[in-house]
Amino acid sequence: MGRSIALIICLAVAFALAWANERTPSPAPANAPATTFSAARAMADVEVMAKEPHPIGSPANAAVREHLVRRMTALGLSPQVQRTSVLRHRGDLAVGGVVENVVGVLPGRDRASPAVALMAHYDSVPGSPGAADDAAGTAAALEIVRAFKAQGAPARDVVVILTDGEESGLLGAQAFFDQHPLAARIGFVINMEARGGAGRAQMFQTGPDNAGTIALLKKGSVAPAASSLTVFMYEQMPNDTDFSVPRAKNISGLNYAFIGGQFDYHSPTSTPANLDKGSLQHLGQETLAAAREAAFAPALPAKAPNLVYANTFGGHILAYPPAIGWAVLALAAILFAVGIVRARSRGALPWLDMLKGAGAALYAVSLAAVIFRLARRATGAGFGYFEQRDLLAQAVRWEVALALLAIGALAMAAAAVGRGRTRLAGAAFVLGLGAACSLFGTLDTPGLVLGGFGAALALLSFGRPASVAGAWAGVLLTGFAAAIALQILAPPTAFLAAWPLTLATLGAALTALASRRNLPQLAVLAVLGALGVSWLLAFGHGLYLGLDLPELLAAIVWLAALLLWPLAQPGEDQKGARLAAMAVILLGVAAVGIVRLDPPWSARHPQATHLAYYVDTARGLSWRISDMPRLPHWTQGVLTSDGGKAQKLSLPFLRRGDTWAAPARAVAAAPPTVALARETGGRLRLSILPPPGARTLLVSAKTSAALAGVAVNGRPAKLLGKAGSSAKIYWEVPAEGLTLTFASAAPGTIEVDYAAVLDQWPADAAPLPPRPADLMAFGTSGATYVGGARRFSW
Repeated sequence: MGRSIALIICLAVAFALAWANERTPSPAPANAPATTFSAARAMADVEVMAKEPHPIGSPANAAVREHLVRRMTALGLSPQVQRTSVLRHRGDLAVGGVVENVVGVLPGRDRASPAVALMAHYDSVPGSPGAADDAAGTAAALEIVRAFKAQGAPARDVVVILTDGEESGLLGAQAFFDQHPLAARIGFVINMEARGGAGRAQMFQTGPDNAGTIALLKKGSVAPAASSLTVFMYEQMPNDTDFSVPRAKNISGLNYAFIGGQFDYHSPTSTPANLDKGSLQHLGQETLAAAREAAFAPALPAKAPNLVYANTFGGHILAYPPAIGWAVLALAAILFAVGIVRARSRGALPWLDMLKGAGAALYAVSLAAVIFRLARRATGAGFGYFEQRDLLAQAVRWEVALALLAIGALAMAAAAVGRGRTRLAGAAFVLGLGAACSLFGTLDTPGLVLGGFGAALALLSFGRPASVAGAWAGVLLTGFAAAIALQILAPPTAFLAAWPLTLATLGAALTALASRRNLPQLAVLAVLGALGVSWLLAFGHGLYLGLDLPELLAAIVWLAALLLWPLAQPGEDQKGARLAAMAVILLGVAAVGIVRLDPPWSARHPQATHLAYYVDTARGLSWRISDMPRLPHWTQGVLTSDGGKAQKLSLPFLRRGDTWAAPARAVAAAPPTVALARETGGRLRLSILPPPGARTLLVSAKTSAALAGVAVNGRPAKLLGKAGSSAKIYWEVPAEGLTLTFASAAPGTIEVDYAAVLDQWPADAAPLPPRPADLMAFGTSGATYVGGARRFSW
């Protein structure tokens, strides 16, 4: 009973500490001291910028730009608008357009020193006011400059770069760092972003050789949230922000974002009212602190090899060179050895039990992974941003369900090895869960593999009961194996295993591997467990927010087991442990049932709908389309209101391969004008001129001959260099059209599909009826796509 009470108290304290650590600070009022960051002051700019959606090239974006010019003029930054065209490549896709960055300078005492840049983007995606992404970052930059001016002249210039076209492919940042004369003077960049509307601001990316940068971060931060694990993981992902551009040019810096409340990401609900003011405060106070260190210091941080670093407690960051990770593991090994020796002196450590403990730890991982996978599939939500929106709308209760399942899985594994005689039951349980993953759709091979692996571990580990000391020692050995592997293969991530392992081995040394679970020893284990698990929960919460892969949370369950095992494993004579574990799992199952069966849609969390008009002038056909995986009743009715039947079609340039479409009546829609001409010197020029009012031009080209010297609106493009190759070009703000010039040594053909996007419903189409309060128009809903196809030869 003492063990159970200690475990409950430990978990309660751990979750309470984790919750407290993840809370955002209270927003500072408008009358806060002048040299500090005030979310209330910054919100005045957010309110202006996020009145309505303002994508690149829109009249609303022009209004935001004018506001920024006025504000930066009032701050003494002498702003200029950098209007230019730019082109970026990614394989056979080129994105470009005309951007209008707003750039200003707060002069420093030494105008020749490398400058510090504050960067954020002011454009939004279509359909979203963008209060978080990225009006919050833009407003924070202005508030930071105001605080700097109140403090006095910085040591070096501070350049404010408010980019345009980030949402279209980092166009503004590319234009600044490629073309602006100030770019050569930038020595340090602080970028501010958001992927949601709440949560603490994470410093999730640095420039290369970051030792000096991390020293600056440690010195200046107020309540930082940062780790080398986050940086390592982000670099393995295909995601980009404006910071990617200067980082590719070897410029040092820090990249910040908050990612909680992801329901509001790129959503119409990203309004000033829904933005967490505490998130804005945390973003602003952290970036102000870092920017102040960089701007007022005699020198910018020097480059040196990357460090391993992470938060500990109380806003402290522990950082060290990767090689020191071996010293951390050596300390853990010494503490483990002390625990082994003390336990052996008491005759409490049968060696075979260590193998059972290692198997039980791996069983806990496989059980947690398969139960998380089953729960995710059982929610009924598909995989993808739009498919999972019903989970984002109820993020708290979905996370609670996973937490209950995690506790139950760990308790079940510990009870099985402690009580013993559960080989067949343990194997059947995890194997059944793995097989059940296939009940929700197609055959689920990963679920079957996880279930089979867990079943094999149960058969090997759950025979005769194992001692607590022996089993815990085996669990810790799995920690050593993983920490050593990470230290060799990915040193920036090794701390995630090494630090909890060191804390756990400290408990093992102090309690002789929990060979006597009296009150003082239980207290020591509970305190160390609460500290370590609360620290791990922050990473678990980050994984939960960042990736829709709940199976990965099994790693957090296993790391928590390093600390909790001696409290979780019952003695051989203790009854009811398996029933208690199953009860917790059933609570998690009930929570998953609520997630699936209780629709989350409301006026605050409305269901996303999309409706647009698609006119194919080449074939003389029109459709009403919905680029969403599921169709609410309202959408189905409007989609088929012209008498056509909804079906899945493959239409060019839409997000999905197959899009819901229903035949619609013809409307007056002028298509782009397309022509091929030969220039002086033999080069060919393909010209595409969109109709008036088009904000985006989408082009797909396929050529039968190899093309040379390809350029898009005069900018070199590495496209269509091989016979039979194809490419896509997306061009924003195409008032002057798109021109593709090239040379060809042989006769050939080029096939061109094209579409212009107009942010308006056709004037002669029946207007869209009002949406219910629990539905919202998303993305390009209400737009008109006017396209066609041509084939030219030479």
